[in-house]
Amino acid sequence: MSNPSLLTRVISYLMLFSIALVLGVMSLLLQYKSSVFEHSLEPVVTTQVYPFPVSVNTQAEEIFVNPAFDLFYETTFAEANTAPKKLLGKLAAILSSKSWYQSLASPVSRIVVIWPGERKEEVVKHIGDIVGWDAAQRLEFQALIDSQSPILEDGKYFPGQYVTHRSASPMDVASLISTKFTNEVIHRYPKTVADQVPLEDALIIASLLEREASDFQNKREVAGVIWNRLFIDMPLQLDATLQYVKGNNPREPKWWPVVRPADKFLDSDFNSYQNKGLPPAPIANPSAEAVLAALNPLQTDCLYYFHGPSADYYCSVDYEEHVSKLKQVYGQGR
Repeated sequence: MSNPSLLTRVISYLMLFSIALVLGVMSLLLQYKSSVFEHSLEPVVTTQVYPFPVSVNTQAEEIFVNPAFDLFYETTFAEANTAPKKLLGKLAAILSSKSWYQSLASPVSRIVVIWPGERKEEVVKHIGDIVGWDAAQRLEFQALIDSQSPILEDGKYFPGQYVTHRSASPMDVASLISTKFTNEVIHRYPKTVADQVPLEDALIIASLLEREASDFQNKREVAGVIWNRLFIDMPLQLDATLQYVKGNNPREPKWWPVVRPADKFLDSDFNSYQNKGLPPAPIANPSAEAVLAALNPLQTDCLYYFHGPSADYYCSVDYEEHVSKLKQVYGQGR
């Protein structure tokens, strides 16, 4: 028979531990939110911006090792890609829709979060809900972003955390996002880069990577497969494009619905199973890191890939090897 007093103490300790854990997480979130506010108030300091390195030769149809890549990544993105910062950023993105969280640091300001890989309809809804826009204001905001160069259906709602007033207008928020997109992407994309890979192509590939890959390294791996397929005029056959097509259906309740085998026959220019080459526009909004990965894929002989149950990456040089690995991991292949 168990000891009641011991059981009571164990329960008490567990409750105290849970409370301490919650308070610790809340403290971290408060510190993180405060840092976002403080950063938004810092004056903009103009520093030299270096162009994106490129490791793709589209004329020769090959991927090469660019020695400029490592230095560029280490000095530009490495610190922001640490696991703790990414975790806090994801928590902030989830909590940004909660009014109690928005009121923690400021009663008059709001943090709006665009998470990498969201489609524009997601972005417009989340921001509109946070600042209380009506339908007309949401359409105005969308039109303001979409009309900016380059003219694309999606891909320019630049991911990040933005601080604005709780009564911000569509122009206020659109200006913040467009300025960040210009600073993080356009300024790093001079003609010397565009002559190698057009900006529109880089944004499209980067949007695919946001939906298909797990982290920065994996984005470069998947980018290698995408470029290999483009070089041999092979359909990309990416499920994320089918999700995008299905998500365009107003009757579909999810932005990124589960893909079924029959979806490969959906009639759409975005269906990468039925159409060769890149989709006509980005399917989501990519980060600058995803653009960097699109321009700097890892060299690989693979033409096929998939992710295992724990996000493990498997790639294959041919379809037979691909099916064999699928059977090993999932017990079946197609």
